[in-house]
Amino acid sequence: MEQTLDAAHGLFAERGYAAVTMDEIAAAVGVTKPLLYAYFGNKERLYIACMERAGDALTETVAEAVARASSPAEALGAGVHAFFFFLDSDRAAWAVLFDETLPNQGEVAERVAEYRARILRFVAGSIAAQLPEAVREDAGTEIEALSTAVLGAAEALARWWLRNEALSAVQAAELLIATVEPGLRARSASPTPNPSRKGTAPE
Repeated sequence: MEQTLDAAHGLFAERGYAAVTMDEIAAAVGVTKPLLYAYFGNKERLYIACMERAGDALTETVAEAVARASSPAEALGAGVHAFFFFLDSDRAAWAVLFDETLPNQGEVAERVAEYRARILRFVAGSIAAQLPEAVREDAGTEIEALSTAVLGAAEALARWWLRNEALSAVQAAELLIATVEPGLRARSASPTPNPSRKGTAPE
């Protein structure tokens, strides 16, 4: 099983989900295609198994770093550095988890959406855990919005970094932190805005 996942993971990372066939995976592992289907059912489920393994490795790396933080700002810094460390040290896992050749619908698309939602909840929970208890309960919408923005920015910056590597992984992480951290520090120190005033400008 692990040998199959390793081979499939390598092919998906190198060529993208759309270009890889079950015949190629079976040949790489040294088994027949019927046996591969007997284990995993289809290519979609084999990819999902690889994606979940990569995602678990990413969240574990980030979780270990964030657990040592004592404030939202520290959690952000530790999490972003861990994210880029993971990207730099295991690019195959990144390529599988954020594969741009994935279909927009079907089982794979649904499971990818579920897994990314899980990562988003993890980011939100990490930020919420560092907020003062007095504001934590009323900050749900703001935390969700901030987590979405941070995760989206990290993914976009990572894609840019992988294309040209004009900065080191550490420098890319520091750039994102320097952009986002001041706002997070300010929000964690002030009351959450009244949600009934959506769309209104501050007085």
